[in-house]
Amino acid sequence: MNPTPQTGTVSGHFARTPYGARKEAFERLARAVLGLMAVCMVAPLLAIVLHLFIHAWPSLNLEFLLDVPRDHMRAGGIWPAFVGTLYLVGISLAVAAPIGVLAAVYLNEYARDNWFNRLVQLAVINLAGVPSIVHALFGLGAFVYGARLGYSVLAASLTLAIMTLPVIIASTREALAAVPMAFREACWNVGATRWQTIRAVVLPNALSGILTGVILQVSRAAGETAPIMFTGAVFYKAVQRGDLFPYHLKEQCMALAMHLYTLATQVPNVPESMTYATAVVLLLTVLLVNAAAIAIRVWMRNRKRW
Repeated sequence: MNPTPQTGTVSGHFARTPYGARKEAFERLARAVLGLMAVCMVAPLLAIVLHLFIHAWPSLNLEFLLDVPRDHMRAGGIWPAFVGTLYLVGISLAVAAPIGVLAAVYLNEYARDNWFNRLVQLAVINLAGVPSIVHALFGLGAFVYGARLGYSVLAASLTLAIMTLPVIIASTREALAAVPMAFREACWNVGATRWQTIRAVVLPNALSGILTGVILQVSRAAGETAPIMFTGAVFYKAVQRGDLFPYHLKEQCMALAMHLYTLATQVPNVPESMTYATAVVLLLTVLLVNAAAIAIRVWMRNRKRW
């Protein structure tokens, strides 16, 4: 006797249950709440940027960037402050990045797990939370008076380097720790030394993460006012229009953050658009540097094979 095919629908072992329906509803609710939180974070940023651009538009042009301040800073542009910011950020980055990366390499790759190294790591973490005004007083005592650098570009840059060093160390350590231990063991098994392994394998694979600390360093160094106000920034400095090298390392300089504070609080009858345009230039400078670093980081990350 031939078996007859079974007809009808199979009543589902995988049918939707009330418990599954509740989980799906909770998932939709959680997604909506998290999406709303993301919008609440982005919306104020977009509102601030739009507000700045609207008020800065009458003064926001290439002439404003390339010109020097005139009429007691009530007219002209911001070229001396813009170049001074590039000086401070560039020199502080040149000092802090190598020291921070090498310190992180030692702490992650060479240092033993003992009380002294744990104390050093704790000090690095705590140093990242020290207020900028404290770093300013330290720079005043250590570099301006102690090292006898005077109020100068070099003293201000070194103060910014000390202030941003903990961020670079912490982010570099995290990037180095993220490289799989199997990479190191493979190199050691073929006879490579520890330094050869770090130089040829660990650092290239951690470079994208290291750039994260550099991005944070640039953003913070460009926007700080107190450290440079105490150590090297000046109210006004006469320079030539378009001069790319207007400052010596032992001279004081203007900076965008200090210039913005001066326009907003110290100079009367300044056109409102000039103050907002200075803020926009500072913001765009940080964003452009960050965008370049992010592009390099993405390129490095795409080269990874793990």
